[in-house]
Amino acid sequence: MKPSRVVRRPVVLAASALLALSAVAACGSSDDSSSATVTLHVLAASSLTESFTELGHQFEKAHPGTKVELDFGPSSGLSQQISQGAPADVFASASPTNMDALVSSGDAKDPRDFAKNSMEIAVPPSNPGKISSIADLAKSGVKVALCQAQVPCGKVAAEVFANAKITVKPATEEVDVKSVLTKVTLGEVDAGVVYVTDVQAAGDKVKGVTIPADVNASTSYPIATLEGSRHQQQASEFVDLVLSDAGAKVLEQAGFQAP
Repeated sequence: MKPSRVVRRPVVLAASALLALSAVAACGSSDDSSSATVTLHVLAASSLTESFTELGHQFEKAHPGTKVELDFGPSSGLSQQISQGAPADVFASASPTNMDALVSSGDAKDPRDFAKNSMEIAVPPSNPGKISSIADLAKSGVKVALCQAQVPCGKVAAEVFANAKITVKPATEEVDVKSVLTKVTLGEVDAGVVYVTDVQAAGDKVKGVTIPADVNASTSYPIATLEGSRHQQQASEFVDLVLSDAGAKVLEQAGFQAP
């Protein structure tokens, strides 16, 4: 009887498969700063949605291998997320107050103002509330949407009302300026107080009612890299783009003023 032959090929294949899996696992566990793609997390105020989306595309084209992930929301909420350890590389705020809090806590460094924005009244295209001035927002029966008091657009709107010496009782207070704008576009309110840039971005979905300069108010937009960033070089380069002439052009086209 011939002795049986041990077939070792499956064992070799299994070992090769394990080596391949180990290599994949090693790649997956490595810091993506050393891999082919770097994901840059940018947290920005809701009012920057359109302009920063464009700047994100420009940055990706100029930096192959870098993906810009944008997260938009109220500056106060984003600032709180960062202070609680949310992974992020860059923060662009619609208020110096929220940025200053992060600088004081050591979470952000060297903020620089890159834009300024002022307020405007947005109404549905048919203007059912017959809104023609800031004073009309204080009339009984007029439904007005505002940002919540702690949100930059809510704080600046309050300044406008104080300047105009009127009291406005909102029908709804929203988490950010885009939510206010949505209430207007859906026709759920007669008017909303938003930024000039938001009225422009909405196009024919809303109609803008100008607030006179002597009662209007504005806010500055600072941007900074974050101390917790794992990609300091790319974060600094994104900030540089926002502060550059190319960045200023995108922001100007969106309706922002120079800082």
